[in-house]
Amino acid sequence: MDNSSGVGVLDKAALVLSALESGPATLAGLVAATGLARPTAHRLAVALEHHRMVARDMQGRFILGPRLSELAAAAGEDRLLATAGPVLTHLRDVTGESAQLYRRQGDMRICVAAAERLSGLRDTVPVGSTLPMKAGSAAQILMAWEEPERLHRGLQGARFTATALSGVRRRGWAQSIGEREPGVASVSAPVRGPSNRVVAAVSVSGPIERLTRHPGRMHAQAVIDAAARLSEGLRRNGA
Repeated sequence: MDNSSGVGVLDKAALVLSALESGPATLAGLVAATGLARPTAHRLAVALEHHRMVARDMQGRFILGPRLSELAAAAGEDRLLATAGPVLTHLRDVTGESAQLYRRQGDMRICVAAAERLSGLRDTVPVGSTLPMKAGSAAQILMAWEEPERLHRGLQGARFTATALSGVRRRGWAQSIGEREPGVASVSAPVRGPSNRVVAAVSVSGPIERLTRHPGRMHAQAVIDAAARLSEGLRRNGA
């Protein structure tokens, strides 16, 4: 069968990625597996590394990169959203606060699902809203388990510190008090895909007057439970 798409450079890049599917490879190993000329194999592998589709292991060998995991997680978004509605509604009803689900996209986070508090003072985050990754408990969750280089880069200009994120990893949840918006507090927990990678953050948010300056004491367990239900839904569906 002819595997050519007619776009030579993409066909060759696909050969490199397919060769790495079976595990780490040296440049010589890539040449042997793909049949590409050594300079071509090297040029493509380095270009794919630039786009995070290829990375290097501790021995300097080429391996599949983290961007592929991110794309695979995005492909599972429909399955995540199918589960999100009832889980967020339950979280809102249990806590009495607005509930949201966020995913990371580049240097921003996007609200992909929400269940708003029905009445009274509330924190409204419309679905589709883009918020910065520099502040807020959901941003802390989406940043805390990142690879070291991306974590270090993301902390530049952030309202939280590496020490704070270490605490988030230890506890398994994050809180913020007036970090993203004055007067607003929130609590978030990680949603994990089948590979245990953090693919989203589930949150509740509302006025500090109700959530207090220690919102985690009030709502961390409910948010963790919601995150566990969403994670279980992804594992069941193989997202």
